[in-house]
Amino acid sequence: MTLDSKIPAGPIAEKWDRHKFEMKLVNPANKRKFTIIVVGTGLAGASAAASLGELGYNVLSFCIQDSPRRAHSIAAQGGINAAKNYQNDGDSIYRLFYDTVKGGDYRSREANVYRLAQVSVDIIDQCVAQGVPFAREYGGLLDNRSFGGAQVSRTFYARGQTGQQLLLGAYQSLMRQVHEKSVRMFARREMLDLVLIDGNARGIVVRNLVTGEIEKYAADAVCLATGGYGTVYYLSTNAVNSNVTAAWRAHKRGALFANPCFTQIHPTCIPVSGDHQSKLTLMSESLRNDGRVWVPKQKGDRRSPEQIPEEERDYYLERKYPSFGNLVPRDVASRNAKQACDDGRGVGESGLAVYLDFKDAIKRLGPEVIKEKYGNLFHMYQKITDENPYEVPMRIYPAIHYTMGGLWVDYNLMSTIPGLHVLGEANFSDHGANRLGASALMQGLADGYFVIPYTIGHYLASTPLPKVTTDHDAFKQAADNVQQRINTLLSVKGNRGIREIHRELGRIMWDDVGMARTQESLTRALTEIPKLREEFWHSVSVPGSPDNLNQSLEYAGRVADYLEFAELLALDALERRESCGGHFREESQTPDGEALRDDEHYSYVAAWEFQGVGKRPELHKEELVFDEVHPTQRSYK
Repeated sequence: MTLDSKIPAGPIAEKWDRHKFEMKLVNPANKRKFTIIVVGTGLAGASAAASLGELGYNVLSFCIQDSPRRAHSIAAQGGINAAKNYQNDGDSIYRLFYDTVKGGDYRSREANVYRLAQVSVDIIDQCVAQGVPFAREYGGLLDNRSFGGAQVSRTFYARGQTGQQLLLGAYQSLMRQVHEKSVRMFARREMLDLVLIDGNARGIVVRNLVTGEIEKYAADAVCLATGGYGTVYYLSTNAVNSNVTAAWRAHKRGALFANPCFTQIHPTCIPVSGDHQSKLTLMSESLRNDGRVWVPKQKGDRRSPEQIPEEERDYYLERKYPSFGNLVPRDVASRNAKQACDDGRGVGESGLAVYLDFKDAIKRLGPEVIKEKYGNLFHMYQKITDENPYEVPMRIYPAIHYTMGGLWVDYNLMSTIPGLHVLGEANFSDHGANRLGASALMQGLADGYFVIPYTIGHYLASTPLPKVTTDHDAFKQAADNVQQRINTLLSVKGNRGIREIHRELGRIMWDDVGMARTQESLTRALTEIPKLREEFWHSVSVPGSPDNLNQSLEYAGRVADYLEFAELLALDALERRESCGGHFREESQTPDGEALRDDEHYSYVAAWEFQGVGKRPELHKEELVFDEVHPTQRSYK
């Protein structure tokens, strides 16, 4: 298999505009003849379905929630990046491009990242026109704040609920198209297989999560916008229902999976408090604008924070990275928090936390200003911890958050399966080995509003697509496969709970494939994961029947997929014998403990081809070429 990224020729600043002109178009009358499936209704999926419906295509939109507005994008807090340069502080499209490539530790595709920076300015105009209530300055202009990995203020925000407000903007656009009947909405459906006819993606098989019925839907193209795979670690900041199933089933049908080991650890999460938890809670990175991160200088110092004088505190990010301070990228902040705790200077009962302190900001700005900027985040923290962050520092610790890996796509967002397009966090394309804060919302909306409407039209206009219906044998075969897997899950009748097994998988992943990885730990994980997968299929208990609402059955299917996917993630981490971004191999670090890349041997996208469960997948490489931003040792000092 040859990976063709389809990057247009010409100067990087002209590639996207030239490509838009050179792509084939579908005229308005012909758009009505095409049906497009969009799976997922987060920012990428909702914006794509709304845009494609507005253009005149027949769109079928699917989500596992009871409403599109329940998609996990609603949980994003801090903001969305755009190179508007409203602050007049030196920002530009090129600087956003540069910061993103550097922030991703030179493991992303330049052309895609530049396009993302280009369309970022249009996203803000689109969202303002939809009524998204971005924060504004006194004079009425949109406000900006800073995020990690940048020395300019380019992040637009709506207090600490930016994701919710952006999703509501996309949701109302989507529902307008539902009202106009250009989009048909299918809630409470889970995609369980992709249907290929003559090698092209022509439909999906879903389970109706209310009735249990297996349903088949045909189309001319399929868009996956189903998010990331962070819950393979069990505890993460993701919604419990977030999962890898749709992407993994597409992978098993032939879509290559790229860079699965590139997982992001978010530095500002509420620490784990016990085995009762099913997820972790994110505290927005925006808090690092005004909060100062510190730990005691002395090991084992168990005094309360107000008892520790200033000269006995270590503001370690400010000390080690004076140019960026508390606004270093997420991977750097996370790694340093772990080092402080490993050194015995962690705080709280577990010792696995550091302080995020707002005392100086409250003294400088006043509590009302802090409340206006972060009030809902402070309220959420107090509700969860019963501690008032206006009076005592927050306690934070890194946790699994975002996944930079995903299905491989070319410049047109098409996977290695013709007709299967992948958007947002479900693809690998823009963030390399580490995503900068406030760039997830940017990528999701860029893909949905401004990229896929052009590129999918080019595919439809240039590909012979004979009419197919769900009567085709390929649909019957896929539906039979889905039903057989469901029957197998229900027939095990073991004595172990699904959550118990998932929690055990999460422990393996966090301990051995987590914030720091070694040859030894990854080899151990690759031994333990197949054992646990075998245990699952012999001992899992899945109660209930398949022909009605059965959340245990839903959960079991997702955990079964994770037990297969986890092996690929660990293998990819083992094969990448370098450190880059969130992938930190302890064998590959600089003398002062920073990630040490190996550009000579690993400057490529690792794209894996499925060969069967338990069989070694085949590795394909897309070599990364840097014409604009030449790789150097990343420094934020």
